[in-house]
Amino acid sequence: MKVTSAQAAKILRKFEDDLSGIRSNEEMSNSFRAAVGEDIESVRPKYDYEQTQKEIKEIEAKVRKLKHTINLFNVQQVVPGFDMTIDQLLIYIPQLSRQRAKLAEMKSVLPKARAEIGYRASNVNIIDYTYANYDIEKAAKDYDEITDLLSRAQTALDTVNNTVTFEIDI
Repeated sequence: MKVTSAQAAKILRKFEDDLSGIRSNEEMSNSFRAAVGEDIESVRPKYDYEQTQKEIKEIEAKVRKLKHTINLFNVQQVVPGFDMTIDQLLIYIPQLSRQRAKLAEMKSVLPKARAEIGYRASNVNIIDYTYANYDIEKAAKDYDEITDLLSRAQTALDTVNNTVTFEIDI
């Protein structure tokens, strides 16, 4: 079956939901309480240990196979406009995000700002200033460039994830 990464992610999410449901049912039904004198069979929940373990193993095998196929696609598929594979872009995007956050702070400072006054045991008439030791306008320009690059990277990745198909066998 041919799918996109976005479709494969939805299939994977369905498998994880199925596993969660099976495990939850197992937890609620693999043991039970009955009062002394109560008919145990009338309160026994339906539970088949062997069938439950079989279902869990089957879904876990599908998850492993699907994740492996997605990983192979991610290390082989080059994202147009970035000369990087998906797995490289998945590392690059958080790097850009961290750089953008740093530049957001750097572009927002004043060239000279009065420092916060902390506890001083002696002369309180001294005023401290904090000076930007870089070109704030350059930081603002770099921020705009990184923001644009990050947006283009995310859009390119979204495009690949929603248009390029690969074969899965599950």
